[in-house]
Amino acid sequence: MSPDHAGTDLCAEFIACRSQLRDAAARILGGRERAEDVIQDAYFKIAEVSAETEIREPIAFLFQVVRNLAIDRQRRLSMESVFFAEEDDGMQVCSGANGPEATVISRETLARVIAALSTLPARTLSAFEMHRLDGCTQKEVAEKLGVSTTLVNFMIRDALNCCREIML
Repeated sequence: MSPDHAGTDLCAEFIACRSQLRDAAARILGGRERAEDVIQDAYFKIAEVSAETEIREPIAFLFQVVRNLAIDRQRRLSMESVFFAEEDDGMQVCSGANGPEATVISRETLARVIAALSTLPARTLSAFEMHRLDGCTQKEVAEKLGVSTTLVNFMIRDALNCCREIML
């Protein structure tokens, strides 16, 4: 240790600077409540530092520990907000269990779509099925049917328009 900071007790320094450390964490996290959690974590980390460890600038060290923990917490919160929704968000999700009425409506709609698609020319229907059901690219469909990709694009568009018309 340098002579200026010989025997410096990090925990005592931490307690003396606690409000400034909390404010530094709050600036990163956007609130004092979250900052308090970081300050508590920081205190435990600092308490683990060996008394023999040479720290030339204890105050700077304390701020760096708090800053790193606050940044880690902010990253974790950001990631969690992407992957985990609020509980209330789940209230808007439709249940997978449809009633008998919904089943009948779905079957009737499907029957109308099948009937409408059956009115299309065979090549148009084939292009549509290869692209939408089999997952072929328009280029692959064009190669299989021996036509241009532009024509395939028009055939798929016509089939989609046929489906849209019966849905109106």
